[in-house]
Amino acid sequence: MRRALRLRAERRQLMTAEAEVLGELRRLRARLPQLTGALAASADGLVLAHDTVDGAAESVAALTAAALGVGRRLTESTGQGGFRELLVRGEAGYVATYAAGGSAVLTLLAEPRINVGRLHLEARRSSLRIGDLVDGALERRDLV
Repeated sequence: MRRALRLRAERRQLMTAEAEVLGELRRLRARLPQLTGALAASADGLVLAHDTVDGAAESVAALTAAALGVGRRLTESTGQGGFRELLVRGEAGYVATYAAGGSAVLTLLAEPRINVGRLHLEARRSSLRIGDLVDGALERRDLV
């Protein structure tokens, strides 16, 4: 019961950062016009903010959480350290996931013609900002 209450309080606190995270997602999409979607989620799959045209944010967040779990296990078991990013290339474009602080992830959908180097550069910067926002919201919760 206490764990459930703690998780609810944590989720409420994460949602307080939603407007700022959404602003960062929109700025990122403005810098990278080939992005077709951007999503910030908690490590357990809760959507924090999204800037996408379709309604698949919840399912993408859940799949991102699953991929994050596999990515973490893979990097740790192979001695590569903590998870940082994952890039998947499909026939119709890319799905890129970046660690954002200790509690969140940034997932981006991009057209196949995107410059992948630029994608990484801009996404890494944004993931740092989003991580700071989310981790800061969680720290404020701990202070209360």
